[in-house]
Amino acid sequence: MLTENNLHKYQRAVVEHIIDNKFCGVFLEMGLGKTVSTLTAINYLMNDYCEINKCLVVAPKRVVESVWEEEAENWEHLRHLRFSKVIGNERQRVAALMKQADIYLVSRDNVAWLCAFYGGAKLPFDMLVIDELSSFKSYKSIRFKALRASRPFFKRAVGLTGTPAPNGYIDLWAQLYLIDRGERLEKTITRYRERYFRPGKTNGHIVYNYNLMNDSEYLINKKIEDICISMKASDYIQMPFKTDNYIKLRMPDAVYEQYKSFEKEKVLELLNQTETVEEQDENGESVFVEKPVEINVVNAASLSGKLLQFANGAVYDDDRIVHEVHKIKIDALEEILESNAGKSILVAWTFQHDRDRIMEYLAKYEPRELKTGKDIKDWNEGKIKFMLAHPASAGHGLNLQTGGHIIVWFGQNWSLELYQQFNARLYRQGQNEHVIIHHLIMKDTEDESVIKSLQNKDKKQEGLMQSIKAKIEKYKKFM
Repeated sequence: MLTENNLHKYQRAVVEHIIDNKFCGVFLEMGLGKTVSTLTAINYLMNDYCEINKCLVVAPKRVVESVWEEEAENWEHLRHLRFSKVIGNERQRVAALMKQADIYLVSRDNVAWLCAFYGGAKLPFDMLVIDELSSFKSYKSIRFKALRASRPFFKRAVGLTGTPAPNGYIDLWAQLYLIDRGERLEKTITRYRERYFRPGKTNGHIVYNYNLMNDSEYLINKKIEDICISMKASDYIQMPFKTDNYIKLRMPDAVYEQYKSFEKEKVLELLNQTETVEEQDENGESVFVEKPVEINVVNAASLSGKLLQFANGAVYDDDRIVHEVHKIKIDALEEILESNAGKSILVAWTFQHDRDRIMEYLAKYEPRELKTGKDIKDWNEGKIKFMLAHPASAGHGLNLQTGGHIIVWFGQNWSLELYQQFNARLYRQGQNEHVIIHHLIMKDTEDESVIKSLQNKDKKQEGLMQSIKAKIEKYKKFM
């Protein structure tokens, strides 16, 4: 049983930061112990300073189900804290709210429901903790709008994340607003943009992105430094070794010819798409003209997704029917399982047909999908040797480091945030083994573009756009 004396010096600094700042951000890199530090601060505020009575924690669903209460059970000074998980159907959620507890945990997907349940404004909690604050980066989201209305009624607010600006500083406004209600980074997103950014790519009145002005990064950091504490894992903890293993796979010539034909077909489909645009003629009259659809992140991601599906071995058609084209990655995954017999393997899948095909073809290895808290518990106890998980559902907050040290990326994912967060499920404090991360990469396909982007730590999806634009230039001559 761990005691408060086992807290690291930097974790004590986080505890003091939360206590000293009623509204603050804790930007700790993965594995530095955001949860135990925050729980310790809550315990002091609740039982020593008598400043709060009830705390609301908003977190990803799986984190709500397993992380916070389990973390408290590991520490002697936190075991007395009472938790209530506001999950399940509506009747179960209401019952959880009526239960006497110190800390109430609700998934971010139920935040709007929770606020509406209490009338849309004042909630019966003194303190708000948002675990994975970056999931509130969109000021247009329902979850942000719901919390924004309730935020003035909390005595304290803490935002926790390891990636506060996953796609650039434009993401910071909504997150910081939920901490200080716009005191530091302006009261509105419009004022924030006007002060620190210049419009990037535009189409008429539509602005697709914003670029930081020269000194804006420094100014923003200075604005928030009094309430936001930031730490990197490498500065504070001795991490185990990590090896990234890039396994290059090659398609047979006939299959690769199919891939190239498929790529050409999908690129030309995109180039042939048109949209109706309103313009003014020479007399100032409105006219509607057909123009090619502009290539943006959305349609580029759709095209890239099709190519990544083919690289993985199967493709959805327009009716979501799966068409298998090869088993190369399935066979490579089986080789890894065979060569690591007896060791636990965590596999990241991208598309549902990846998961389904792995479950079917490799059934003899008894694959299990990460779905519940029991799966996490069994994994950490060494009872699962082959576990599948999607990066979006296992990317934040889950502690899986005691169950294994080998990850296999069956398919590749453009999101640097999901990639780093998923790897940190095993490569984090408490891991005692050399972590190995295998990447199954189909040579000369979209897989290689994704890997290059991840290696360059591309947070703005520039690699995605460059990859698709290169393909467009290649096939324009066929139009």
